Order: sequence, then C-alpha cells, then structure tokens
Amino acid sequence: MNSIVPKKYLVTGGAGFIGSHLCEALVAAGNAVVIIDDLNDYYDPVIKEANLAALAGRVEVVRGDIRDDELIKRTFAAHRFDGVFHLAARAGVRPSIADPRLYFSTNMDGTLNLLEACRHTGVRDFIFASSSSVYGVNTKVPFAETDLIHRTISPYAATKLAGEQMCSNYAHLFGLRCMCLRFFTVYGPRQRPDLAISKFTAAILAGKPIDRYGDGSTSRDYTYVEDIVRGILAAAAYTEKSSFEIFNLGGSATTTLNGLVSLVEAATGKTAIVHVLPDQPGDVPQTYADVGKAEKLLGYRPQTAIRDGVAKYVEWYRRTVLPARS
Repeated sequence: MNSIVPKKYLVTGGAGFIGSHLCEALVAAGNAVVIIDDLNDYYDPVIKEANLAALAGRVEVVRGDIRDDELIKRTFAAHRFDGVFHLAARAGVRPSIADPRLYFSTNMDGTLNLLEACRHTGVRDFIFASSSSVYGVNTKVPFAETDLIHRTISPYAATKLAGEQMCSNYAHLFGLRCMCLRFFTVYGPRQRPDLAISKFTAAILAGKPIDRYGDGSTSRDYTYVEDIVRGILAAAAYTEKSSFEIFNLGGSATTTLNGLVSLVEAATGKTAIVHVLPDQPGDVPQTYADVGKAEKLLGYRPQTAIRDGVAKYVEWYRRTVLPARS
C-alpha cells in the first residue's frame, strides 16, 4: 500500500464494501479514522455491521445520513480532519432509474454538505469516489479522462458527474484540493451482494440459476478492491500543487459477461444454469479504463488479473459466507 503521513481522516460510507477496505488500510498506516455511514437497507445492513465489527476499537463511527447538514457540521466541529474520503452514495444504475429523487438528494445534497463543511472548517483535501458510469455510451475505448462526456444514461451516472463538477467548483472558488476517482466495476471480498460476481458465485454454488441480461457480449473493466485502495491512497499522497484532478482507477482490461460466467464456473468447479433476460435500461455496453494518467502521476498499476481476483473472491466466499449461512 502507498504510505501517507499519519493524519485524521473522515471516511463517508466506511461501513461499505470499498470503504471498509480503505479504513483498514488507513488505520494500518497509523491514521485516525472517523466513519460516517447510515447503514441503509440498499442491501442487508447486517453485512455492513459485520464490516464495522471488524474495525471495532480502531475507528470512530458516526451513524447518520450525509444529507443531514447539522450532523455533518457537528462532526466537523468535533474533529480536526486532515482530509475527507467521500465514498458514501446511493449506488447502482438500475435502482437509480426506479428512484431518481433518492439518488439526486443523497449523492448531490450529501456531497454539497461535505464540501461546504470542508470549506468552512479549513479542510483542504477531498477525495471523491466517482464512477466509470459517467462515460455513458462513449464509443471511444479505452475511456480517458479527457474524453468528452455528453451522454450519461442513468440518474446514478448523472449524480456522479455532477459531483465531479461540484468538486471542480470548490477547488476553483475556495481552494479545496479535490481528487475525483472514477472507479471501474470494483469487486473482491465483502463486495455488495447485488453485484454480478457476488450473485453468480452464490447462485452457482447453490445450484440455482443465474440471470444473464442480454446475449452476454457486454463487457466490463473489473478492478480488484486492493488495486482500488492502492489508487485511493496514491491520490491522497499526490503532492503536486494541482487543486483538481480526475483519475481513472480500473483494471485496464475488459471481460465479457459470458467470460465472467466462465471464470466463476472455473473458480467454483460448477456449471452455471443460465436464465437469459432482456438487456437492462441504463446499462452501458462496455467499460474500459485508460489508466495512463494515474500510472504517470500516481504510480498506479493494477496488479490483480480478473482470473486471479475471481478465484480469490470465491475462496473468500467459501471460507467466510457459506459457513455463516449453514
């Protein structure tokens, strides 16, 4: 992991998948960490409670919603943060289509509350978790940070692009140092149960059908969570004077949906029963990260190939999840 000078950090969404891994890395490096998380029911809160239990005694936890401006103000008044890692958000493309108001209020109002708190308390470092979804139906591959973005196709993607623009405003107007990180399909131990690798692994091991949307030709740039955390820490340690940057953090390779099913089959040693469904609205046909900028400026290099990462995930699932369910 990249080393950074021990400081006190706020991690929003620290009870979640990526957030809990980031908190582990931060405290392992000697940092003090405060988590804000509302442990909402987007997926089973028991999973997030278990993530917090693993961090017990090493972090301070504030349970609440980032839309609660008074809560944010109280938290910033009670601590002198050196920086904010803003990972909290309503996630997922398909649910955002069903409930766009929730996504806009959480992802935009919540981000504004945090930026305002940083502005008024003198916190200068703000790391924002964005998404490859902002590229929408971009036909140029691989996707680069300089690509023109003019057609997001889900409310979730729109909120992430708006968050980047809010960061740009606050960097320009108020001197915040904002790093916006576009994550490409993160996976690994503790990942959300609604994500493809989680769902496929659970269903295949249980002998149940998996849902495959479309003909299986859509492709994603899957990125192992340890690689993402390394990239986040590298962004935090970035010492150049630039006040605003956008970085792709991806695996810099693509895997089709059919290919992913085959990898999970190989890792589990079982054959999938595939239930074919129509394409889902809001899903982009492909994602593929150009990580050249992150490599040059952050020293970021993804280290876990998808085949190895899927095997690691399945091994973790068998060791951790299956015994808890038996």
